[in-house]
Amino acid sequence: MTATAAEIKKGRKFEQVLDGAREVFMRDGFEGASVDDIARAAGVSKATLYSYFADKRLLFSEVARIECNRQAEAALAEFDLNDPVEDVLRLAADRIVRFFLSDFGQQVYRICLSEAHRFPELGLRFYESGPAMVRDRLERVLAPYVARGVLQIDDMDLAAHQFSELCKSDLFARRLCGICDTVTEADIDRVVTGAVEMFLARYRA
Repeated sequence: MTATAAEIKKGRKFEQVLDGAREVFMRDGFEGASVDDIARAAGVSKATLYSYFADKRLLFSEVARIECNRQAEAALAEFDLNDPVEDVLRLAADRIVRFFLSDFGQQVYRICLSEAHRFPELGLRFYESGPAMVRDRLERVLAPYVARGVLQIDDMDLAAHQFSELCKSDLFARRLCGICDTVTEADIDRVVTGAVEMFLARYRA
């Protein structure tokens, strides 16, 4: 597929195409996924695939948006915002860290960095389905604790971004650079604990 403006056209087999693309992207990664394989998995012709997504990057960005939103909503459903703030933040951090370290999360980040300067509209789509979406969901988690006086946050937007970035500490960069193939539960717990403790040290009322 060649790069074109980021425009998605929906039709009768749109969801079918997305399901097939998700299967192939998750199995083969972005570079390894071929148009033929995606069309075959989706049970559509290449012409139908091209009619919805003129560019593979755009197709991947839509799959990423849906997958990120699915995982975020699943995480929110697990939260009980009446629980102690430490417990809720640990659960949120655990979910975020695991996504950042997943093959899919790493692929999303790499594609965004490699393509955003050439295709700004795709960079915007990745940002909206990634950092902006995480920020929005975190604000919804943090707001009740601010209202109850458990947390004292003047700039909610900044605080939510800070928490997300804390979850990238150490493991994310090493995984991204290919020098950390194996991640243990102890490794994840170390990052999660550090993120929660540092965030509360700054924002606990």
